[in-house]
Amino acid sequence: MTAPPVVRKATLTLHVTSSVGWLGAVVVAVALSAVVAGSSDAQLVRAGYLVLDRIGWWVLVPLAVASLVSGVLQSLLTPWGLVRHWWVVVKLVLTVLATGVLLLYTGTLGRLAATARIADGSAVPLSSSPLVHSLGALVVLLGAVVLSVHKPRGLTRYGWRMQQAGRAPRA
Repeated sequence: MTAPPVVRKATLTLHVTSSVGWLGAVVVAVALSAVVAGSSDAQLVRAGYLVLDRIGWWVLVPLAVASLVSGVLQSLLTPWGLVRHWWVVVKLVLTVLATGVLLLYTGTLGRLAATARIADGSAVPLSSSPLVHSLGALVVLLGAVVLSVHKPRGLTRYGWRMQQAGRAPRA
């Protein structure tokens, strides 16, 4: 199924915008997590955990979901297909895993923020977890970018069968 050009361009615009936004928000999370992990200032650590929690729910999760949904729509509306090419399948798996880990990790961010809220000026235990997770997300998202740009060759079995069916002589 191939959608009209205006629909394909709209979903592509949404997908690129949400994906680039997600990547940018992860870069911000890396920077903030690095500042928090390297700080001995209790107030800065508390503020960092509170902001990371808000970034997680208000920025990262909506962009991740928008990227996932628009990517699936984009693949279904174009000749690339969802499971015809290995690079699309790998990118889909990376995006689903990254979104799933993010949704699970927001619980940890919530617990860090809750600890920061009740600290009352006392030291909040430092955690390297936000830095580790945001760096991991950055690597995964950059991997998805590389796949999108280079589009390595290789059809899945389904894609190969579809290609052969398209080339078969008609009766």
